[in-house]
Amino acid sequence: MPRNKKSKTNETKSENKKTRTSIKEKGVKKTSKKKETKKKDSKKVSRKGKVTKVKTIKKPSHLEFVRYEENPIIAPKEENEWEAWQTFNPTAIVLNNQVHFLYRAVGKDGISRFGYALSNDGFIIDERLPYPVYEHKIPRPVFNIYSYFSGGSWGGAEDPRIVRVNNEDTLYMTYTACDNCLGIAITSIKLEDFLNRRWKWKDPKIISKPGEVHKNWVIFPEKINGKYAILHSINPNISIAYRDSLEFKEGEYIESYYKPEFRENCWDNWTRGVGPVPIKTEYGWLIFYHAISANDFGKYKVGAMLLDLKDPTKILVRSPYPILEPNDIYENNGCKSGVVYASGAVVKDGNILIYYGASDSYVCVAYANLEEFLTALIKNQKLKLITQTLKRKIK
Repeated sequence: MPRNKKSKTNETKSENKKTRTSIKEKGVKKTSKKKETKKKDSKKVSRKGKVTKVKTIKKPSHLEFVRYEENPIIAPKEENEWEAWQTFNPTAIVLNNQVHFLYRAVGKDGISRFGYALSNDGFIIDERLPYPVYEHKIPRPVFNIYSYFSGGSWGGAEDPRIVRVNNEDTLYMTYTACDNCLGIAITSIKLEDFLNRRWKWKDPKIISKPGEVHKNWVIFPEKINGKYAILHSINPNISIAYRDSLEFKEGEYIESYYKPEFRENCWDNWTRGVGPVPIKTEYGWLIFYHAISANDFGKYKVGAMLLDLKDPTKILVRSPYPILEPNDIYENNGCKSGVVYASGAVVKDGNILIYYGASDSYVCVAYANLEEFLTALIKNQKLKLITQTLKRKIK
């Protein structure tokens, strides 16, 4: 559960209040009274005082994540030119029981860089550095149509995913590199350097084929069958590259294929890509992914899957509904309206926390009890299988 608001520093509390007020002022013309009333009616308070959302559609309540009431937790800072316009799409990792963030930031020069922040409880930002901690060097900033539609920048480093594999002393980071196209880059940093704020990143290597557009590649936090595993596509199939090493030679690339095939009779008609680094559970690898519904085109929503632990190309369970969708004002008033882009997730104190970019402008967090969420996800799948079996018997 989030810390009590009284424990926040006055500075952070003031910044968050100012940000929320600014977002509301921008969105007041776009939000009708009808929608506001619906939002008020969609909340209830339990005996323990916990606020949860109640949807009008039927779905298991535990499949839905609760938004942190103090969202957004990271917003642009005008005084820092490099992050004056947008702060979004964070990655997160728990080290020494603290949540460390790298988040994408776009500033007045239009270049996308990564900033750093830290939270002790996963909700309240206790530290945020005033300078970027990672930059992808490009020859010169020029207008790039790929990057523009990938978050609004003119190039640089986009959408990081950081991971520690098998408790090694190295952290690996994949990200979208944008100079002439959108490709996947990998870099690394020693754990000790990361924790001591010494940003000695290794020179990045492009690991996707040049001339092809690729995004959303993640590394599993454990070796699978003795090899490093990189999930590089989930459409039309789950595609994973297995390697003995995460060191890439010059000119060595992973062959990846992405085809946005239309899926019928489901909410996730177009599956876009994987979100955060996979989380290992006793039931399988839990992944979150981005998808678009045909009847709600243009809105990015988040779904969940469980993949087989030994063979993650096998989907065991798939959420029948989005577990997070752009309903709040800060998710619909920013650089790109109607976007919740989950790119970070951690397990802390029995809860699973999802960190996401809201409207390509802010960093937000939503949470759920991990065991309750997994139980609801699996239970729903069992009910679906029973229904399908009965239908086959009736026929």
